[in-house]
Amino acid sequence: MIIKYDMLTILGPTAGGKTSLAARMAHILNGEIISADSRQVYRGMDLGTGKDLDDYVIEGHDIPYHLIDIVDAGYKYNVYEYQKDFLKVFSKLQKKGRFSIFCGGSGMYLDAVLKGYKLISVPNNEQLRIELEQKSTEELIEILKSFKKLHNTSDLDSRKRLIRAIEIEISYADSKITDDCFPKINSLIIGVKFDRESRRRRISQRLKQRLDEGMVDEVEQIINNGVSPEILIYYGLEYKYITQYIIGEITFDEMFKQLEIAIHRLAKRQMTWFRGMERKGFKINWLDGHASMKEKTDRILALLQNSN
Repeated sequence: MIIKYDMLTILGPTAGGKTSLAARMAHILNGEIISADSRQVYRGMDLGTGKDLDDYVIEGHDIPYHLIDIVDAGYKYNVYEYQKDFLKVFSKLQKKGRFSIFCGGSGMYLDAVLKGYKLISVPNNEQLRIELEQKSTEELIEILKSFKKLHNTSDLDSRKRLIRAIEIEISYADSKITDDCFPKINSLIIGVKFDRESRRRRISQRLKQRLDEGMVDEVEQIINNGVSPEILIYYGLEYKYITQYIIGEITFDEMFKQLEIAIHRLAKRQMTWFRGMERKGFKINWLDGHASMKEKTDRILALLQNSN
């Protein structure tokens, strides 16, 4: 089979069956999976991040995967590090003659690869931060506007984000680093989605299953291993609400209800991000999550052979 793409990307909101589809395609194509999940990079954070490692076994064969379990819980991994790590893996797979299946739902990680923007590691500038702290929020916004049009309104969410955004822009302006182009990767992009009610039902069922499988015990173990509750709360979603339950801030029922709502909101934000990708020119070929695995794989195989 002649494939007219460098890579296959499978994206979609949480609990949509991306991993099982990616593993099946890797099995068919003699490929390997590169994860695009911002929390599955952490070791020991398995149930809470939905790693579903059993999905990487197809017909008794282990499907190789990358960028999962690469840093310890407690470390604050970032998209700059991810982009560098992705390139190392992608280049290695190309040299081996293995096809890459890029799979996940973390929008920034997907964009960092598919859009191919250059990221520069920007260290903290404590003196600059002290100076900026003296300014009003309105003054900070005007400073940021002097560097760029504010398409990304998330920079305005808090003074901390504003100051960091200014710090980054100033570093970019002063940087002597050449803006090397991220390699252009010609990827077929597949999206998997369910209707809203089915998606909500799948999320709730999956949450109950993961709690039954010991997700609370997992978080307790991470705390016992020396990761502070404050750090776990920083990771959000399961780790935030389960930690709050463990330290007695909320009851189990409150934890479940608040976490369920938060995951539903995450899925909604993910779909909003993907629609934004489409507005920017990305062609996402959406598959119905209810379709059989064979229907999905047959459709992907047909698209892989047609780059038009």
